Order: sequence, then C-alpha cells, then structure tokens
Amino acid sequence: WVNEEDQLRIISMEKGGDVKGVFERLAEGIKAVGDSVKEESGQDFMLHKKYGYVHSCPTNLGTGMRASVHIDLPGWTTHSVEELKKRCESLGLQPRGTRGESGGQTGHTWDISNKHRLGYSEVQLVQTMIDGVNTLYKED
Repeated sequence: WVNEEDQLRIISMEKGGDVKGVFERLAEGIKAVGDSVKEESGQDFMLHKKYGYVHSCPTNLGTGMRASVHIDLPGWTTHSVEELKKRCESLGLQPRGTRGESGGQTGHTWDISNKHRLGYSEVQLVQTMIDGVNTLYKED
C-alpha cells in the first residue's frame, strides 16, 4: 500500500502458524523494495539510528512493524473483553477485532499484535507477539 497512514506498507501473511516463514518473506520483500528504490532514485529509506524509520504516521515511528495473528479466544471473549484488553496491555500486546483497528469485533476471533513499535528490534516485536499469544491461548 502506498500513501495510506504510512508512505509505504509492506505486508506478509499466510494461514497457519509459520511465523518465521512469514517474517523471512517480509524481510525479503522489504529488501527488494529498498533495493528497487535505491536503484531508481539513488536514495535509501529515511532511517534514524535511534528512532528507526521515518513515517508519516507517528504511531509507527521506529520499526513500524506490527506482527499479528488471528486467534480464537472464546474463553476471554465470554469472560470479559475488558479483562482481555488489560491482559494484553500487561503482555505488550494490542487486541483488535478482525475487521481492523476501527472495524469492531465479531465472534471470538481476535487480531492480536505487538503494541509497541519504538525502541525494539523487529525480532523482539515478533517474539513479544508469539510469547503473548501463546500465554493468552494457554489462559483461555
């Protein structure tokens, strides 16, 4: 996607649980786009050593990476959505409905992602998401 919240959004996704494969494909895609931009313009993406990539959407300052999975959490959904949100906060996660950030929630399937973007590496963010989702699943 170009010129939505960010100047550029690269997405890698697939059904199943191969997070490593999705991450590797994402890294390859980012490199290919970056190489193409460099070849065409002679410029690199704007990268600050401390703050990461410069985006037009300040909530994505840093790596800009949002790693997420769709997961069924019927126990959390039935028990308390507010408690799920609090638990996600404590795990560094953000729960969303499967219709996107503002699309609302239906059923018991959630889009769970890392909450933070700034101050962490891509690997740390993906690992936070994996660990947190595994915790939520066990607790469900």
